[in-house]
Amino acid sequence: MSRLSTARTARRRGAERVAILAVCGVVASGCGAARQHLPSGPGEPAPDAASAFGAAVTACRNVTSLTAEMAVRGTAAGQRLRGRVLVGVAAPASALLDAAAPFGASLFIYAAHEGDATLLLPRDQRVLPHGDPASVLEAVAGVPLDPTDLRRTLTGCTVEGEPQSGRAFGASWRLVTVNGDEAYVRRANGVWRLVALVHHGSGGRGWRADYADFQGDLPRTIRLTSADDARRFDLHLRLSQVEVNPTLGTEVFALRVPPTLSPISLEELRQAGPMGEAPR
Repeated sequence: MSRLSTARTARRRGAERVAILAVCGVVASGCGAARQHLPSGPGEPAPDAASAFGAAVTACRNVTSLTAEMAVRGTAAGQRLRGRVLVGVAAPASALLDAAAPFGASLFIYAAHEGDATLLLPRDQRVLPHGDPASVLEAVAGVPLDPTDLRRTLTGCTVEGEPQSGRAFGASWRLVTVNGDEAYVRRANGVWRLVALVHHGSGGRGWRADYADFQGDLPRTIRLTSADDARRFDLHLRLSQVEVNPTLGTEVFALRVPPTLSPISLEELRQAGPMGEAPR
């Protein structure tokens, strides 16, 4: 993909971006979305909940594809993570992630399309072909998202569907239930935005997304946290060089696998941990 290739070249030109990451690791307030204090209690019936939710997701529902450079920091599976990832996503279910190593080959390249995922580990000369997209992404990045979930999460359209119920907390907050998930919509400067969502996954695999730093009605900083007490992951994502609705053909998400690479299993990948090196 030409857009991601250009960004990849720029990313490797110098150490200044490594320095930026170091600053982000220290100055949390400038490089990650905070976990907001959300309203609680019974609230009051909100007849305008559906319209508030609709206004909050109008922009993100018009996004069918997106490319960006993403700064990542936080923890997953007991490991501290920090790095940069080039990302491309497209509807309905395609994703490409290229995780930068400080120097040389990428840490990993993940590509998924129509329920099939391939993961390359260039430094280790390993490959995981034809994996389940959500399982592979969780093993290498720590979050249980498939490509559709990833696109929706990065654009702030975390949940699809129409509101089933809504509660009001004062004039500025609405809590909207959509397909069993809880969407928190807030009005600021006359504009409704989806600022947090709690996803109730099965088997204790729920998670929460907090959104901030909106530009063009789309968020630029996202905080993803697991919703259980185990704190499986707590990640701060910051998007830059964002391009909305670029043309991304299916060839973008089809990786060429060199025949010299050795296979790696999903279990081996899980043992290595998120963004870790493959076991020898």
